[in-house]
Amino acid sequence: MPFESTGCNPGIQKTKQAAWEWADDNDLVLSPAAQKKMIRTRPELWISLIFPAASQEHLDLFCQWLFWAFLVDDEFDDGPADRDPHLCEEAIARLVDVLDGTSAPNGPMEHALDGLTRRTCEGRSPRWVRQFRRDTVAWLWTYYAEAVDRAAGHVPSMADFVKHRRDSVAMQPFLDLHEITAGIDLPESARSLPAYIALRNSVADHSGLCNDICSFEKEAVLGYEHNMVRLIQRDRRCSVQEAVDEAGTWLAGIADRVQRSEKELVEEIEAAHIDGPARAALERCIQDYRGLVRGDFDYHARAERYTRPDLMEIDEQHSLSRNFAARPAQVRRAGSSQSCTVQPK
Repeated sequence: MPFESTGCNPGIQKTKQAAWEWADDNDLVLSPAAQKKMIRTRPELWISLIFPAASQEHLDLFCQWLFWAFLVDDEFDDGPADRDPHLCEEAIARLVDVLDGTSAPNGPMEHALDGLTRRTCEGRSPRWVRQFRRDTVAWLWTYYAEAVDRAAGHVPSMADFVKHRRDSVAMQPFLDLHEITAGIDLPESARSLPAYIALRNSVADHSGLCNDICSFEKEAVLGYEHNMVRLIQRDRRCSVQEAVDEAGTWLAGIADRVQRSEKELVEEIEAAHIDGPARAALERCIQDYRGLVRGDFDYHARAERYTRPDLMEIDEQHSLSRNFAARPAQVRRAGSSQSCTVQPK
């Protein structure tokens, strides 16, 4: 890991309390096993390492997003939906409709998502909202893709999995949230720079592979094949330790790619004569992304979700948890805003 730590946000304990209170306010009831898993997951630690200088307001909002995302992840990775493509498709489609504001929320997870998106998108530019929507939806649909793979008995190639993991690790939406706490809003031209895209992809790739290395033992117990360590082991026909060693070498190579993309982005900024706020925004991304990579790396070494696979409890359930269960449709109150929609001017 060539990047220095940027520390931990001092608001970590306040944001932890705020996250659990938010879950309670949104009627997100966790089973005893799910509650233990969330405590061991420590979403407040990840968010505080990733955004060490964020305000308490932003830290709380981002941590609540992460809490919600971990509930989604555990439901669709470990729950019944990972084996039932139709069940997964219906649940994901409803979440996307709520995100887009085309459907009234129904059930705790949908209501929680509706509140998060309204709070997050308020005051953001249409271009930022489009990016955040695209990245969040791409992440959500990866669960359906994996459910179909499992149902069909398919195992992705390593090349295909790298592209899939870039979305499934859910780092891209948090790179969008970084712009909020950094006080920047990248123009479309800046988002389209090849080196900026490569830099974002490298950050996401690093997080995905780090997660796979640390999650391998837990996921092996569940027979979960969408893990790069497992794919290396299958492809190379090698031992687990040899697969982990190769993945570690790849991880170091991705860190090198981050640094290479930084240099190329500086060159592209000069070549495109980018100046003013757009230049300052891109330079802020270059400055902060290193700390983000390091924070993600440190988190995986500290959270019991990854360091103590022996504590994993399998929640034997045969239907989606009550948090995802639809309730009788409720009429949206007049004047309430839609979620993350972009109205044409």
